[in-house]
Amino acid sequence: MIKAVIFDMDGLMLDTEILLQRFWCEAANELGFPMEPYHVLGIRSLSRKYAERHLKRVFGDGFDYMAVRARRIELMNAYIEKHGIRKKKGLDELLDYLKDKNIRAAVCTATDLQRTGKYLRSVGVYDRFDDYICGNMVENGKPAPDIYINACKRLGLDPQECIALEDSPNGVISAAVAHLNVVMIPDLTQPSDDIRPLLYGCCEDLGKVRELIDEALNKQAKGEANGTR
Repeated sequence: MIKAVIFDMDGLMLDTEILLQRFWCEAANELGFPMEPYHVLGIRSLSRKYAERHLKRVFGDGFDYMAVRARRIELMNAYIEKHGIRKKKGLDELLDYLKDKNIRAAVCTATDLQRTGKYLRSVGVYDRFDDYICGNMVENGKPAPDIYINACKRLGLDPQECIALEDSPNGVISAAVAHLNVVMIPDLTQPSDDIRPLLYGCCEDLGKVRELIDEALNKQAKGEANGTR
């Protein structure tokens, strides 16, 4: 039975992956590294240590990850301060649905807790979640399963009682290895052939997740009814 839905943030609830892609490239280019948008796809949802390793494999050991990251944050913060952040389609409707069904909601994101709070408060949804598990709260971030294992423990639930919502392959892998039911809502890329087998479902937007949960709840109700006959 589904008792909780655990949300990724960037690219899933907020239209920020396209900004991350833009400003990673701008920051790296300023510092002399020929980063292009497709390079950024490889580090979506990765924690800092995994992202640094990945980019050094691409650009060499001389890639100054911390300097590029700091400049990326500076550029992106300036943009958000001026233009704000857009919520992804269906977020409010899904949160309303979960509240109505008494299904808990939590956040698992590679973004640190401070920026997570700032971003989600800016779009008016921060107080609608029961818990937050952020990248700086676990030793091994995505694609390792630690963040989702920790989330389930904090919620006091079995992983199979939880749905994880992710937009990126690294996030899907993290949740799948932790044995959650993973639903992908694609953002910059569609699920690849090696990702599809890991998915419980795939929805075009967050609003469609309601239909998937309704189907799961109906199956549960029918199973309980059959068991009592």
